[in-house]
Amino acid sequence: MAGRLENRTAIVTGSTRGIGAGIARRFAQEGANVVVSGRSETEGRAVADEITNSPSPGEATFVPVDVREPDSVDSLVEATADRYGTIEVVVNNAAVQTETGVSDASLEDWAFVVETDFRGYWLTVKSALEHLPEGGSIVNVSSNHAGATMPNTFPYNAVKAGINGMTRAMAVELGPIGIRANTVNPGWIEVERTRAELEGERYESLEEIHPLGRIGQPADVAGVAAFLASDDAAFVTGSSLLVDGGRTAVMEDETFLTYSNDA
Repeated sequence: MAGRLENRTAIVTGSTRGIGAGIARRFAQEGANVVVSGRSETEGRAVADEITNSPSPGEATFVPVDVREPDSVDSLVEATADRYGTIEVVVNNAAVQTETGVSDASLEDWAFVVETDFRGYWLTVKSALEHLPEGGSIVNVSSNHAGATMPNTFPYNAVKAGINGMTRAMAVELGPIGIRANTVNPGWIEVERTRAELEGERYESLEEIHPLGRIGQPADVAGVAAFLASDDAAFVTGSSLLVDGGRTAVMEDETFLTYSNDA
């Protein structure tokens, strides 16, 4: 339904590309004033310009932010409040990842991931709280790595599990003042990084082990984020919604492939 976020202002961190950009586009289509934010001014302004210059234009602006820096986060929030007056929705999506494991991750790897993917979520909500009204919504983007993972994705996988816990803490503490907090846990989503990693047969093989027969698109995540930000989810808080095409539901790939091929 178009218009579910009419007259609301949403900050979307990490929205210069990928899932975050998809969420920014969807929110604008739903009527929100969208603040695109991230470290790349060139990419961020391109997303905002695309929204404002589309055939059905929405309202969007770009504000740079490095969520690892508290002053930068505060500047993002204040710039948003100065431009639009209020902030009804915060979407935490900024994320980085290292190809490291428990045994070889360095303190620098730890700080890079934890400060961006975890502490940055808390800092953004903490800074925005004075502007969030009753009925406000926080959407934290996590990952299916929160529940099942692979080697050499540490500390990214640990942080994603932590985000789910952070969301529950926010839901419990902010619910009494009318603010909801929920998590979206995407699985394999086709963005710039995954396109570079997946070629030919590997892409096809990955699609086959998803019950829905494909990997996701940013729009798949954006639709769920829009629902959680809207009044359609007015009684939903503290939840964690998987958006993974059924991938996490599969216990054993070969058994599933045999079944799906026979179906």
